Amino acid sequence: MTSPIHTLEQILQAGLDPAPNETRRLFHGRGRCWEGLEQVTVDWLQGVLSVALFREPSAERLAELEGMLRRLAERPQWSAQAVLIQHRYLPDSPGQWLLGEAGQQREVIEDGLRYLLDLGVRQNNGLFLDMRYGRRWVREQAAGKRVLNLFAYTCGFSVAAIAGGAEQVVNLDMAKAALARGRDNHRLNGHDASRVAYLGHELFKSWGKVRKYGPYDLIIIDPPTFQRGSFVLTQDYAKILRRLPELLSPGGTVLACVNDPAIGPAFLIDAMAEQAPDLAFIERLANPPEFPDADPAGGLKALVFRQQALASA
Repeated sequence: MTSPIHTLEQILQAGLDPAPNETRRLFHGRGRCWEGLEQVTVDWLQGVLSVALFREPSAERLAELEGMLRRLAERPQWSAQAVLIQHRYLPDSPGQWLLGEAGQQREVIEDGLRYLLDLGVRQNNGLFLDMRYGRRWVREQAAGKRVLNLFAYTCGFSVAAIAGGAEQVVNLDMAKAALARGRDNHRLNGHDASRVAYLGHELFKSWGKVRKYGPYDLIIIDPPTFQRGSFVLTQDYAKILRRLPELLSPGGTVLACVNDPAIGPAFLIDAMAEQAPDLAFIERLANPPEFPDADPAGGLKALVFRQQALASA
């Protein structure tokens, strides 16, 4: 019987022969499509192979994984400079540099746009790869629009929007360090800084500041499932949705997202119908093929809503 680590080795061999030209997820075990690998993901960060473990493996399984990665690095097709194992089940998710020289930052490319990532120093590296199609959609929709990016993190949506010709993007996130990285990402892409604003505030205490920049043609809501002391998705999402009519320009569009496997798309569709009934559900964006999920409702939910006047046109 083939061991899970051997299965993973075969998948990675295929994914790295040749290595992708841009950053990509190579293996998404969290979609529960491979037995025994449900707590493993592997990303290609253009020179760094980043392996994330979401549950502590046995000493035997960890040694098997490390041995497989070392074998992979001996193949003639190997093109990575380093291998990073991130132990996400531990506080602060420390990084273990298995091979190559440790480096805390890495510049990567997605859809031709540049992003600066942090490697092995915090839980998330700065770019959620499952939102690739969401950022592409925003780029395609953004021309001439005023955009509000809530829970902006490192401003990936903002970078995509400005690249797509947005007139103005307002990024709000209570983590000022993340917004500072967002500025770095815009600089990397040579964007006009005057078209981007940053609000380092807690959303529910800052509606006045948010309204001041509006109204918005496109609003993006991509919150964490849980943020201690500031946001609980199942309790607080509705508070945002009911504010949308006062923030949107006529015929405006909303991209509302949830990335909790336990919460299906009906949660957002029903909540929007209750809190902002003038906004009609249009579509759920597809997820990238490298993020398969045994349950179609379990993966990322990125749902498009539009004011009915425009939706019915």
